[in-house]
Amino acid sequence: MTSADLLALLPELFLLSATCTLLLFDLYVPDARRGLTHFLALAILAATAALIVREVPDLAPRAFNGMFLRDAVGDALKLFVLVVAGGALIYAKPYLMDRRLFRGEFHVLCLFAVLGMMVLISAGNMVTIYLGLELMALASYALVAMDRDNRLASEAAMKYFVLGALASGMLLYGISMIYGATGTLDLAQVYTQAAAIEGDQRSLLLLGVVFTVVGIAFKFGAAPFHMWLPDVYQGAPTAVTLFIGSAPKLAAFGMAYRLLEGGMGVLDADWRLMIAALAVASLAIGNITAIAQTNLKRMLAYSTISHVGFLFLGLANATAAGYAAAMFYAISYALMSAGGFAAIILLSRNGYEAEQISDFAGLGQRHPGFAALIMLLMASLAGFPPLFGFWAKWAVLKAAVDGGMLWLAIVGAVFAVIGAYYYLRVIKVMFFDRADDNAKAGPVADVQLRWLLTANALLMLVLGLFSGPLLAWCQRSLGI
Repeated sequence: MTSADLLALLPELFLLSATCTLLLFDLYVPDARRGLTHFLALAILAATAALIVREVPDLAPRAFNGMFLRDAVGDALKLFVLVVAGGALIYAKPYLMDRRLFRGEFHVLCLFAVLGMMVLISAGNMVTIYLGLELMALASYALVAMDRDNRLASEAAMKYFVLGALASGMLLYGISMIYGATGTLDLAQVYTQAAAIEGDQRSLLLLGVVFTVVGIAFKFGAAPFHMWLPDVYQGAPTAVTLFIGSAPKLAAFGMAYRLLEGGMGVLDADWRLMIAALAVASLAIGNITAIAQTNLKRMLAYSTISHVGFLFLGLANATAAGYAAAMFYAISYALMSAGGFAAIILLSRNGYEAEQISDFAGLGQRHPGFAALIMLLMASLAGFPPLFGFWAKWAVLKAAVDGGMLWLAIVGAVFAVIGAYYYLRVIKVMFFDRADDNAKAGPVADVQLRWLLTANALLMLVLGLFSGPLLAWCQRSLGI
């Protein structure tokens, strides 16, 4: 271990140290001043982001003998993870305060989950991938179960834990087979040796690739490995759903990129069709099932499955351009998803969860400004031009065509049209349906949430009109 190794890991080391300090500090903070913990958590995220963007001379791209990678792709993904996580904390504050869940444990667990995401994004070794994945997952399990008096949340946490353990087992089994075939866990060495392996060892390697792809699909929530996602999204407190439904998708893309390109890029002819099949299944099951949902959280959960299908269109390209398109889509979805779940928090209050689509009835007449903001978010999720979501879908559809999978792009375009229906239904309910007595309460009074939701929704329009620089940044990160 050298000073260059520690310098490459400095943002993660700072985040770990600061989170442990915050955990101890929170023990001595009275409940009346719990906002101080909230402020310090946001400050930790901001300081970590500053450590990532600062220019460091002689920074080692491969630290700890290649176990940790510090490159442009990782830095870009980490920055957006920190931004989305910070937004999730701000969105969550009024919701947690109303339900007496505004405790330091929430902030500490979120920070530990972010640390796991950052380690996962920069993993250069399969051991590091598993370390980051489990750190993120264990913190997420605890977040879902945070409302101990809620039976639905407890049930969701148990499902999440059991199926998450199954996914980890699948991934570990695949990693063990890859290690058995190549004799190494270093992704760069796996890439080098995979091209020369033949015979029975190649069969073992390909079987390991299959289980690894299954593990990736589980963590993304791709069909047919999606069974945990709707129940967890619906059962978890909405503030927690917002967090686990946005930032971890960036980390999941980072894991897929490291494993598929960094470790098994020479085997792309074997795993591209698997990714394409998962994309079709996710698009079909996610979009068709979402149409039947009346619970908005559950509808957004199934829409997440469909968005994973679109992201897989970029991964199936298996080139730098395809990965850039998938990265662009992951960033866009994280921002859109955070805003979508924040809309539920906006109308929720103590004793009343505004998670039914009917709860948004009449919002266009009572609060036209907020209805317009939610309309922007839903329209962007649907992929209407010229909003951000349209260009994200365009990028991955183009990547599928460029990768020689015109049929896959056509499937994606068809399901994009089908998926627009359930987002339009939310807009129709807001502007054309009459509200019942429960739905007549106004939005929460928290100023920070209102301003952030406004910025989040308007960002969909701004990034839609000026999406070029962000896409170019993703492409530069991947060496295009």
